Amino acid sequence: MNFKGNSILSIDQFDCGDIETIFGAAQKMEKYAAREVSTSVLKGAVLGNLFFEPSTRTRISFGTAFSRLGGSVNETVGLKSSAIAKGESIFDTSKVIGGYVDVMVVRHPQKGSVAKFAEATNVPVINGGDGIGEHPTQALLDLYTMVKEKYGTTKKLENFTIAMVGDLAYGRTVHSLSKLLSLYENITFILTSPSKLQMPEYIVSLIKERGHKVIVTEDLIDGIKEADVIYCTRIQEERFESTAEYEKYRGVYSINKATYTNTCKPDSIIMHPLPRDGRKGSNELDTDLDQLSNLAIFRQACNGVPVRMALFALVLGVDGIVDNYQGKTNWYIPSKREVVTG
Repeated sequence: MNFKGNSILSIDQFDCGDIETIFGAAQKMEKYAAREVSTSVLKGAVLGNLFFEPSTRTRISFGTAFSRLGGSVNETVGLKSSAIAKGESIFDTSKVIGGYVDVMVVRHPQKGSVAKFAEATNVPVINGGDGIGEHPTQALLDLYTMVKEKYGTTKKLENFTIAMVGDLAYGRTVHSLSKLLSLYENITFILTSPSKLQMPEYIVSLIKERGHKVIVTEDLIDGIKEADVIYCTRIQEERFESTAEYEKYRGVYSINKATYTNTCKPDSIIMHPLPRDGRKGSNELDTDLDQLSNLAIFRQACNGVPVRMALFALVLGVDGIVDNYQGKTNWYIPSKREVVTG
């Protein structure tokens, strides 16, 4: 893929070489993400962070990534606070905002909508999540996390078993991650969900066509006991037509420390795209796991910054000169920056 000037809309754009390029750039961004040094390579550049659907981590992570490169961020949050609520089309919104900024990140509740933003503008657009469609940058940071957690480097992932647990029907993170993992060799996918929330057939077919093993189960214990990575998802209330329908599935799968200790491989990693639902009766990942070193969810979230920094640097064509604009960090940095740990 030629990254410079191009949009990031789907995992379908990438091959393994592209992933290596992104991860190589992300490794170089680690020192900036950790505030060991700073860079001003994007001084004067402006990000349009357009989030028409609720978000905390993704929105702030993108904004932080751009700021760490020296750029500035302008945001709009929610459909009601945008001109779209007044009847403006995606085309008009994108055309205008594209004249104000150098790159856009867009999250929108309708599948395929972010591609429409990209069609209407000449600046790069990065997909921050489009309804039940895709979330490509989440998949990239997820894979980056898996490789770091399992190998400590960004080598290729292979001969590997992942259990995907929970809402696989509406969970765009698992859709993109499945596509991404299927680019590699000898992956076993254990798809663990209620029958009504199973992975879409087109994703399952793609995985199988690329030569991988797929196991489908509704049993949580069977689903997680052999996994190298347990990737949990939240049952997404906002994707259901009614509260009554959502309540059928809330809290169906919940993993606590006892379940993990008694069931899982001792070196298996627990991941989650967040937010996890901590309400009583939900709790897909119990808080008694928080001090478990194999719980990688907070390290996973933090990996979003270097990965998204890498994407900004690549699409804006500055990935080779970031270090030329390096400087000191003059502000207070906590001595223990890793969020988590065990």
